[in-house]
Amino acid sequence: MLEYKVKFYKDSQNGKEPVLEYIEKLDHKNKAKILKYVEFLRKNNGYPDEPYSKHIKGKIRELRVDFSINHHRIFYFSFINRTIILLHAFLKKTDKTPNNEIIKAMENYKDVIDNLRLYE
Repeated sequence: MLEYKVKFYKDSQNGKEPVLEYIEKLDHKNKAKILKYVEFLRKNNGYPDEPYSKHIKGKIRELRVDFSINHHRIFYFSFINRTIILLHAFLKKTDKTPNNEIIKAMENYKDVIDNLRLYE
């Protein structure tokens, strides 16, 4: 059986990969923890159980990476050809997920759908 693969969302306007940039700015331990969870996500075909993953809206899910006092959240969705697209990442500082973070993930999702050629 084919394994899932993970790709970073790439902004069709400026070519930036915000989730990759978010991860690269972190210290070694936080970066390692996130990459370990991303691999766990891949091995679970994009649908690990809570508390690791949670449905947010539509096809968008949230990968939950808690490390020490940091609560990293990465929005993603499972895509055609067994591909997981990492859409948006942020450091969660409140109990409730801020609506503007969900909106950003939804905008990135729409950008992916509108520009499928970038993900083939």
